[in-house]
Amino acid sequence: MPLRLTAEDQQLLDGGSGPGAQMAMRIVVRLAEALEAEQLLTISGAHVDSCLYHGPSTLAFAERLLALGASVKVPTTLNVSSLDLLHPDLFTGDPKEAEQSRLLTECYKGLGGQPTWTCAPYQLDERPGFGQHVAWAESNAIIFANSVLGARTDRYGDFIDICASITGRAPAAGLHLQENRRARRVFDVSGLPSALLDSDWLFPVLGALVGATTGVQVPVVTGVPGGQPEHRLKSLGAAAASSGGIGMFHMVGSTPEAPTLSEALGGVDPLSTMQVSLTDLNQARASLSTATGLSLSSVCLGTPHYSLDEFAVLVPLLSGRQVHPSVNFLVSTGRGIYHELQLRGWLGTLEAAGVTVVVDTCTYLSPALTGGTGPAMTDSAKWAYYAPSNLGVEVTLASTAECVNSAINGVVTVDESLWANG
Repeated sequence: MPLRLTAEDQQLLDGGSGPGAQMAMRIVVRLAEALEAEQLLTISGAHVDSCLYHGPSTLAFAERLLALGASVKVPTTLNVSSLDLLHPDLFTGDPKEAEQSRLLTECYKGLGGQPTWTCAPYQLDERPGFGQHVAWAESNAIIFANSVLGARTDRYGDFIDICASITGRAPAAGLHLQENRRARRVFDVSGLPSALLDSDWLFPVLGALVGATTGVQVPVVTGVPGGQPEHRLKSLGAAAASSGGIGMFHMVGSTPEAPTLSEALGGVDPLSTMQVSLTDLNQARASLSTATGLSLSSVCLGTPHYSLDEFAVLVPLLSGRQVHPSVNFLVSTGRGIYHELQLRGWLGTLEAAGVTVVVDTCTYLSPALTGGTGPAMTDSAKWAYYAPSNLGVEVTLASTAECVNSAINGVVTVDESLWANG
């Protein structure tokens, strides 16, 4: 069935709201046709990843929209930039690229975006509610919105995100539709040791396994105690969206559309069920630990941006201790969380320990912030997935406590007991 447009859609497409909105609507309509959507739907908000500089075309696109008089129609938050805008001295890369990145941020502010500069918009005060349709870009934000908040967004990428924001419309397709939100693959972890099931450390590794073995379908995890906190769901989702192409997961008893396994599956038999073993998880962990030996150059946490709950774990681990002088210890977060760190006195504790808190960007996107190309440690499966190719570094994926202890000692220190059989 061909795409049906409302009178308001057609008015936008015909240029009745100006050439900028017309350009954006043309792109939204083309996407809808490619997805074989029957109609467009109204969105209540957007999160834009296009503000991250990927080359001259990204800036030219935003400048074109601005020159044509476009502006956002719905509340729109902005993803990370390519540099720390509060601490520009941290950027030691190409000055021209820094300037282009800064100009891009100005364009998106000019289009009406909120200068939030965070990849974790779900940590802001305002976030979409259950059932609300939004157009979010950035893979970890998309999977969190769908899975944890119960909001509805498809996997939007650069340029589409801002066009949806300008028009307030998105294709009625993908994860916006109920039938596409049903789980198809089951991951049963009930056979894992209880100590591992109760550890933060399980979730990034499990997410990496789920993403790598699911493809683009919706998975459901069962066997984990219900009521899991957001930081664990965030960690699993970010890892799964990086190692795979999924935009949503269910966890029985923890995510809003999976009170039971049967409801997550929509009453239909799954395509497959995987009994997850320690061997499976150790293979996933090994695939993200590319470093060998005990050498350590840097520790990079906060991908996606660290939350207050995560800082509440990190700060006591570092209190009264000192990072080894040969280790560059960086934590990325949003500027809203950064302000809260200042108010609570936690920023002083971190800085006294030798930690640099980075805002507005991510350390696997800003190579100048990694302090070199030596072996790095992280507690983020997403960082471990992207950093080797983006930065050329070797990585050891480990728990937060292991990252801290290694930073203090100046060498990689890990405890394998949690992952041992028997």
